[in-house]
Amino acid sequence: MNHSFLHGNRPVRVLDNFNLRIEPSEFVSIVGPSGCGKTTALGMVGNLLKPRSGTVRIDGTAMRSGSNDAAFLFARDALLPWRRVRSNVELGMEIRGVPKTERRERAEAWLRRVRLHEFADSDVLHLSQGMRQRVAIARTLVQNPKVLLMDEPFAALDAQTRAIQQEEFTQLWEAERPTVIFVTHDLEEAILLSDRVILMASRPGRMVLDMKIELERPRRQEMRRDSDLFKSYFHDMSDRLRSEVELAEQRIREESRNG
Repeated sequence: MNHSFLHGNRPVRVLDNFNLRIEPSEFVSIVGPSGCGKTTALGMVGNLLKPRSGTVRIDGTAMRSGSNDAAFLFARDALLPWRRVRSNVELGMEIRGVPKTERRERAEAWLRRVRLHEFADSDVLHLSQGMRQRVAIARTLVQNPKVLLMDEPFAALDAQTRAIQQEEFTQLWEAERPTVIFVTHDLEEAILLSDRVILMASRPGRMVLDMKIELERPRRQEMRRDSDLFKSYFHDMSDRLRSEVELAEQRIREESRNG
């Protein structure tokens, strides 16, 4: 895929020949400096944006407008404050016309899986941020998407809650195995969760590294500290990522000076 935006009268190339093949049920993370096109690429996979050239295909079929094949999970949970917990989980199914009885059964099953069934009738405004994100995860996975598009979903959480959510989410993913494309700035998070980590260059975004992660599953936070293989992956990618971040910062300074 290729894509550009207009900055004033000048086109700015955001993605340059971004070509990524992902196998069914694979967990792939994309890391790179700010502004490299990670979220733009994710939006194109989810049919929120159309590339200037190129195609997104799922199971060999081009993405269609209104398709339910892909679902998003963002850093902000986007729960509707006037709906209670169960009602928020049911929202996507309600929009798709799933019968009320089935909606309720599926929502309650997922609330049990994320350990929130006792809060089904609670006001979402009374939940902690970590609990709200678990509601958002249930709301997304209850729809059985083929592809789950995650844009820094744990970034708004404190460090302890984030670590817990990472492990709990991988357990849910291992049970369901949707294909996941996960955008993050956190290289350690990408290594911990993923089957593959894609490193993108500073703008225009393009793939500069595709690393297969062969850590055993289930993944645990202790791997960051105890696994020599984890440390090796981090060492191999961190210097390259740092270089790309420095290039991106240099470009921003130059653009600021040039107006």
